[in-house]
Parts: sequence; structure tokens; C-alpha cells
Amino acid sequence: MKLSRYIFTVIVLFILWMLLTNTFNGAEVLVGGICSFLIALFTYAAFSKTGLVNLHPKKIFWLIVYIPYFLWEMAKANIDVAYRVINPRLPIKPGIVMVKTKMKSDAGKIMVANSITLTPGTLTLDIIDDKMFIHWIWVQSADVEEASKLIPGKFEKILMRAFK
Repeated sequence: MKLSRYIFTVIVLFILWMLLTNTFNGAEVLVGGICSFLIALFTYAAFSKTGLVNLHPKKIFWLIVYIPYFLWEMAKANIDVAYRVINPRLPIKPGIVMVKTKMKSDAGKIMVANSITLTPGTLTLDIIDDKMFIHWIWVQSADVEEASKLIPGKFEKILMRAFK
């Protein structure tokens, strides 16, 4: 299991290196590989609990499917917030609501929380077990079940297939 976690960490770090450097220059690729191997030696235990299982094709497929869905939700939220700023007659009703997530894994909870935070008008403040505390610019419902459908529910539809 340790080897699987180490290899997964090396792969993720190397992909990140390649994305950030945006080059296929032999020397930079070699340096990126060496740095990935060295950094993974010290960080693999904190980086992943499951290792190479994370690279399952089904999981990768659903994460790729999630990207345009998330971008669409983010665009809708941007328009909503911009419209509220431009039109002062539109009321805002900010507040903190508690919602429940269906995600069981820590990685799944983090994906949902980050998706909520990256969407304008919402901010994830804390995650405790299956509860998330969200600051919401327009509190449509303080009911936990209803708010859970409105905020994390839309992201969990796809992410539940990638994370358990």
C-alpha cells in the first residue's frame, strides 16, 4: 500500500509540474521527475490514503464529465451575483446555513466544499463529519434538507460517481 501511495503522489506531482512549466524540454522534464520523486518521499503519507486506486478510469471519466458541469454552474452563479450587484433593488439575504453532504470520503467532501467555495455567492466555512457550514449570499431556505439540495446537491450528483 505504501508503494501505491508513493507512486500515485509521484504521478500527481509530475503532472502538476508539467502543467505549471508548460514545456517538454528534456532538462525540465528530468528536473520535474527528480523533484517529484524527492518530494513524494516526504509527502506521500499525507497526500493519499488509497494510492493508485485514485487513477481508476471510471473515477477519471466522471471527474472529466464534472468539469463542464462545474463551469456551467459557476457561470450561472457569476451572472446571478453580478446581477445582484448591478441591480440594487434585488435583495440579498446573507446568512450561514448548515447542509449535509452525502459524500463519505474526505477527498469527496473536499471536492464538494471547493466547488461550493469557487462558485460566487457561496463560501464553505467548515466541514464537520457530514455537515458543512456555508455562507450564502441569498439564503433561500434555512432548512437543512432543502439547503442541502440547493447547495451541495447539485455538485454531488456527478461527484458521487467519482468519490464514495
